Amino acid sequence: MNFKTLMIIKAVVCLGFGPVLLLFPEQLLNLLGLTFCVGAAFTAREYGAALIGNLMLTWFARGVEASVARRAIILHLFVYDAIALVVTLIFVLTGRPAPLGWGIVVVYLFFTIGYGYFLLPQRKTA
Repeated sequence: MNFKTLMIIKAVVCLGFGPVLLLFPEQLLNLLGLTFCVGAAFTAREYGAALIGNLMLTWFARGVEASVARRAIILHLFVYDAIALVVTLIFVLTGRPAPLGWGIVVVYLFFTIGYGYFLLPQRKTA
């Protein structure tokens, strides 16, 4: 998979969840089997805003050539997804959310591996 494809996939995922978390947090949290309250609504909407920020970053940076800026973008997305993977995995392993929570773990794992791959030194081909 190339960098541009990974960025587009990330943008599409963020487009799918960001606005939903901003506008309909209760419905999404209910799908996960989580209790909805004012604090959950605030947190979900803040996360929706973060996803929309990631959407903008991934969409508009999808064609950036190899550079220091591209590496900074990749590092940002790798750290973001790796932390989210650990937090979500711990949360799912405690048995709190519905089984749908495992899908979120898989998504974060996919992006952590994907961006981690682009952090590895790339071999130059002749």
